[in-house]
Amino acid sequence: MSTNPTPLKDVIKQEYVKCAKDPAYFMKKFCMIQHPIKGKIPFDLYDFQESSVNEFEQHRFNIILKARQLGISTITAGYSLWMMTFHSDKNILVIATKQDVAKNLVTKIRVMHANLPSWLKQQCVEDNKLNLRYKNGSQVKAVSSGPEAARSEALSLLILDEAAFIDKIDDIWTAAQQTLTTGGQCIALSTPNGVGNWFHRTWVEAEEGRGMFNFIKLHWTVHPDRNQEWRDEQDGLLGVQSAAQECDCDFITSGTSVIDGVILEQCRDVMVKDPIEKRGVDSNLWIWEPPDYTKNYVVCADVGRGDSKDYSAFHIIDVEKVEQVAEYKGKIPTKDFGNMLVNVATEYNDALLIIENASVGFGAIQSAIDRDYKNLYYTYKQDGVVDATTQLTRGYDLKDKSQMTPGFTTSSKTRPLLISKLDIYFREKTFIVRSTRLLDELAVFIWKGHRAEAQRGYNDDLVMSLAIGLWVRDTALKLRNDGIQLSKNAINHIVKTDGLYTQNDVHKDWKWQEGSDNGEDLTWLIK
Repeated sequence: MSTNPTPLKDVIKQEYVKCAKDPAYFMKKFCMIQHPIKGKIPFDLYDFQESSVNEFEQHRFNIILKARQLGISTITAGYSLWMMTFHSDKNILVIATKQDVAKNLVTKIRVMHANLPSWLKQQCVEDNKLNLRYKNGSQVKAVSSGPEAARSEALSLLILDEAAFIDKIDDIWTAAQQTLTTGGQCIALSTPNGVGNWFHRTWVEAEEGRGMFNFIKLHWTVHPDRNQEWRDEQDGLLGVQSAAQECDCDFITSGTSVIDGVILEQCRDVMVKDPIEKRGVDSNLWIWEPPDYTKNYVVCADVGRGDSKDYSAFHIIDVEKVEQVAEYKGKIPTKDFGNMLVNVATEYNDALLIIENASVGFGAIQSAIDRDYKNLYYTYKQDGVVDATTQLTRGYDLKDKSQMTPGFTTSSKTRPLLISKLDIYFREKTFIVRSTRLLDELAVFIWKGHRAEAQRGYNDDLVMSLAIGLWVRDTALKLRNDGIQLSKNAINHIVKTDGLYTQNDVHKDWKWQEGSDNGEDLTWLIK
């Protein structure tokens, strides 16, 4: 006996409900994708793709560490289309390192949309290369990375495509978090691009169960059509190092790290602390210890151009403990940075103020000179290499300023010395580091040939300012202290008789003993 077929409208209704409830089902049943050889084909999801889509549904924030060519951008596009199709007023933003990369994801969405059956397809009111907007109020927009990229109205979904390669992503993410506070989601996907960047840090936090992101790792072996023969071919096509990143999901640097990564991780585990205070409009002055009037400090600074592309940075170091007590990294006009340096140096017991004097550095130095700061570091012009003996004998005698240059001079001769000193401090674990920002810079501070510098796309402002401070601490300041100790030892050999200067055993101060009312304090000799 025959049965009546289900009316078409009921079938459509059932399918619509299934699709609305299950984005993976929606993609498999009704989405088409553009294959480079076969043309338009049904989107038959692999198991790892389907499980990833299910993760999107279960977690607001997802970070995906992926091998190349696994179709993860495609499932992200499919998920975006599903959200726009079955929900009103959804606002989706795609950010990538280049506009073409971001546009490519929107193109995937457009292809899927164009090939939907009419009863699923939403009406478009705007359709161009960078934007697709539906009559129901939902839209997707593609932008390239930039300081204003994520500064928009509230977002339903933020997609960070190839997140490890996005320039200034730390600033972008800071801005983006404000747009996601109403319940928006984020999908950050990428192959690795070295260590120390936002994507690497966020992935590590997720793996360790910290932070807000759910982590999804997609090794090349998840693809059912790939075998060891395919993987071996990638070494020849991409190079061993690139293949390790793009196939094996290995975080490696593009060169040999100046400071061993194991040491940096030990520092991060043992020494790093949250600041007790964050100052400034940008909250970029981090303080771990307030000034102690019994201690000596060094303020060592690297001056940026003061524009949107460059940072100024400084550290405040406890000279005796060799401990980081404060740090600044931010974008600030040069003159304002100079005034800030004088203010913090004064606050920290008139600390020795060392400002790197390359080009724009003189603007900050001039601010210190204009304010008549007395403890500014000078370098002798004729010194091709920073000479510690010269610093001891002449560096603090400023009578002949015509022969001296204010600030520290970094040159092809001095730079290797600075890097060597930095390396020694970290290998011997004699510098107490508190800052995650500094460790992040050190993680991507690598050897390029014979020169140590930041990996491409990153900066080393904190690294170089620290290197200068440690060098001066171990040369000029150390030798000056050695000279003071020699003076003390010499005075200790003075025969003590009535009416001579002697040393108080308790307080170690020098005073006139026995019978003189007009004696002179000798403290100046040894302080």
